[in-house]
Amino acid sequence: MQIRNLGGSGLRVSAVGLGCNNFGQRTDLETSRKVIHKAIDLGITLFDTADIYAGMGGSETVLGTVLGDRRKDIVLATKYSKPMATDGTRQGASRRYIMSAVEASLTRLKTDYIDLYQQHDYDPLTPMEETLRALDDLVRQGKVRYIGNSNFPAWRIAEAEMMARQMNVSRFVSCQDEYSLVVRGIEKDLLPAATEYKLGLLPFFPLASGLLTGKYKRGAAVPDDTRFAKAPALKDRYVTARNEDIVEKLQAFAQARGHTMLELAFSWLASHPQVSSVIAGATRVEQVEQNVKAIGWTLSAEEMAEVNGITK
Repeated sequence: MQIRNLGGSGLRVSAVGLGCNNFGQRTDLETSRKVIHKAIDLGITLFDTADIYAGMGGSETVLGTVLGDRRKDIVLATKYSKPMATDGTRQGASRRYIMSAVEASLTRLKTDYIDLYQQHDYDPLTPMEETLRALDDLVRQGKVRYIGNSNFPAWRIAEAEMMARQMNVSRFVSCQDEYSLVVRGIEKDLLPAATEYKLGLLPFFPLASGLLTGKYKRGAAVPDDTRFAKAPALKDRYVTARNEDIVEKLQAFAQARGHTMLELAFSWLASHPQVSSVIAGATRVEQVEQNVKAIGWTLSAEEMAEVNGITK
């Protein structure tokens, strides 16, 4: 497994990360246990979860139950700020909420520190100074090692960077955003900002919720056991005429070179210097194995140019 620095920080993470949103909802405890241990055995060190995953706390609880002594072998990342109550009382990035949210996550995860604590969404109701000061206090207390953001617009990333410098507090070292061969919107503003401020990019939905696995056939009904069958909204979002055209061309490109769509999707992302780790979920041990192998294709400059031409 290739190990990379997370942006400009000293934190080292595996080039393939495990997204943990399936634990506690799509996979039961024993299946989750097998996936988690297999991931560690294969060299995956970055485990990415969030307090909101699996019905508000379910994913963190599974990780806390399963990891045990292996906690020390991984980089544990979680997130805060999305609603953890239906009445709007437990969400956001205020000092008051952050201080309670981190304690709840630590309890569920059965650990005394979080390696990477990420703000899941920008909070327009809280001044950035307040958020950064609270997070810096957590770093100084040893409860959090590094901080990151997710789903921030590029100008908010720049604002946070400038604010952290002025206040001399801990700065964001990573950004987690959707990025794949068919979703490339971050390239306009966010990716340049991440590059400028040395934030490690952690792309999620690298397979566009399964569209880029090659298992969906144009014009055919989606298999019953797939994500698109269980979440029609995802199917409506990703299965467009444009995306289907792109997928057909990408499949031909990969097959002509003896590779799979999965390998192309992962290796294309990993070829970007800003990408520190590709976050991918798994519901079976076999998927973890496939994800680890998928990052091994080093695309040439000519191949990257051809793929970019297909997907722009």
